[in-house]
Amino acid sequence: MDLHTLTQAMYDFVESKGWLAEDSPKQQTQRNLAISLVLEASEVLEYFQWRDETDRPEELAEELADVMLYLMQLASFSGIDLGQAVMAKLQKNYARDWQDGSSSSPL
Repeated sequence: MDLHTLTQAMYDFVESKGWLAEDSPKQQTQRNLAISLVLEASEVLEYFQWRDETDRPEELAEELADVMLYLMQLASFSGIDLGQAVMAKLQKNYARDWQDGSSSSPL
């Protein structure tokens, strides 16, 4: 499935819940979406707390989907073509040289 189809499905869901309305208690703003993205990403960590692998891959998949949904929504609300941004970042990373033991993230 392509990113455009997933983004449209996300918008259809959000709109069906009324979250795009200005008076929504779950207002879909960049700030709120960024907070939600980080909260959902932290929930992914719970599956690896005190272990190297998860024994609940179905639940992990749900959390990863939540992260992706918030990421797609934040990108869309920010006017960012996420697919294009990923390709540009990969191209930039190809040109980088990470030294062994570097504290910098490779991404």
